[in-house]
Amino acid sequence: MRTIDNIELAKRAANITLAVFDVDGILTDGSLHFLADGSEVKMFNTLDGLGFKMLHDAGIETAIITGRKSPQVEMRVKALGITYLHQGRDDKLTALREILDKTAHSEETTAYIGDDLPDLSAITAVAFGATVPNGHPLVKEEASWVTERTGGYGAAREFCETILQAKGLLEQAYQRFR
Repeated sequence: MRTIDNIELAKRAANITLAVFDVDGILTDGSLHFLADGSEVKMFNTLDGLGFKMLHDAGIETAIITGRKSPQVEMRVKALGITYLHQGRDDKLTALREILDKTAHSEETTAYIGDDLPDLSAITAVAFGATVPNGHPLVKEEASWVTERTGGYGAAREFCETILQAKGLLEQAYQRFR
């Protein structure tokens, strides 16, 4: 796992109380799969699911803000116990601020991971804004951190573990599995 090598960024990541995720390109590989009847299929990675549970166990809340609407995302959110869900939102920063306005979280205590231009304003607004190696070039340029893994293949888990590591909680999270 890649660590945060920037001391100031590591300090900001240590204060995270809310982790926010895009879906397509982060929790999935960004592919759209349609069946003959027109219904959509989304494929999620179990590595990422455990990352969410590790964050929750550490007292960090989670949210999803996605541009598309999908019953599969609703099922995944429910299964993982994700606190906040905003679907059908291309205005990611506005959706993020709606969450912050209703909670004790702030931009200084929030992390966001996304991969494309609609995520850019949210990524740059928070303390720890991240993306994936296959994200849009402008997003990679503006994000404060880039995962090693790509979206849909453990990038969200890497993001979760990096936050826990910055907070000094990663070894504790691993202990329950030893």
